[in-house]
Amino acid sequence: MNTYPPEWETSQGQPPEHELPAEAPARWQPPPPEPPRPVRRGGDGLSRLALGISAAALIVAGAALLLTLWPEKEPAPAPAPPEPPVTFQFGGQTLTPLEGMPLNPYDRSAFVVDSRGRVLYEKDGKTAKTGVDVSTYQGEVDWQAVAADGIDFAILRLGYRGYTEGGLFMDESFSRNLQGALDAGLEVGVYFFSQAITPEEAEAEAAYILNAIDGYTVTYPIAFDWEPIAPGSNARTEGLDGETLTRCAAAFCRKVEEAGYRPAVYFNQTLGYLRYDLRELTDYDLWLAEYDSKPDFYYHFDLWQYSHIGQVAGIEGNVDLDLDLR
Repeated sequence: MNTYPPEWETSQGQPPEHELPAEAPARWQPPPPEPPRPVRRGGDGLSRLALGISAAALIVAGAALLLTLWPEKEPAPAPAPPEPPVTFQFGGQTLTPLEGMPLNPYDRSAFVVDSRGRVLYEKDGKTAKTGVDVSTYQGEVDWQAVAADGIDFAILRLGYRGYTEGGLFMDESFSRNLQGALDAGLEVGVYFFSQAITPEEAEAEAAYILNAIDGYTVTYPIAFDWEPIAPGSNARTEGLDGETLTRCAAAFCRKVEEAGYRPAVYFNQTLGYLRYDLRELTDYDLWLAEYDSKPDFYYHFDLWQYSHIGQVAGIEGNVDLDLDLR
């Protein structure tokens, strides 16, 4: 009789192979403990110290490399001190140049005085023309003799405005001087002694001139000659400010220019530096009065009255001498 449980019986009388009871597993035994590692006295401290030194060396080397690749910027240079302003002297005053006003362009070394005391100017093959300006105070002029004495042009006083009442008057010698100078072959311009106190009065002076020269050949400038009157003379122009004076000159010049003539403004250094704003007048010829052998005026000018004691054949006594530097 089989001793197997009934459920194991098969036709062969053997239990199925896969249902055979497994062998009892062996009891698990823990592995034997590893023998203890010997303790290294002091070794770990030295290793850490070496590691720290190495790390520090790497940091220092890296910092040096960074400084090499990105060198420290040099400090920005200190700003330059501001340049002192440009100034010049006139009459004991320190003046600052007018911004935008053209300066004196002439070569001082090119001005020379000849044996007759006349100033000559020659530059780059061009010689300045010599002229005179006259009024009734020169008396009767022999214009043929004037032309023969090396004079190229004449600027004649046409008239003047009274400095108290403000009336307009013709120079007594103008008509005779105009015809005589033209007949002698001189180029002719005119000037008007102005005492205008408004632009409207200056325009009236210009209209007075244009009417008087109608029909004559006037190729040289028509000049606005405003001059101050001595204090205490009860002059209507006393106290006229520079801005108004400049507007008067500009109004005169515009009127002359519109009629097809060449306008100019006559002035000395005091008026040029202290009264006129010459920047407003640069479209017109500037006629400077400065009595010297070389002009020192700081700004640009076109004609130069360099003497009031000139001597010219055909004119008795002293006469103003001029150079046309255009």
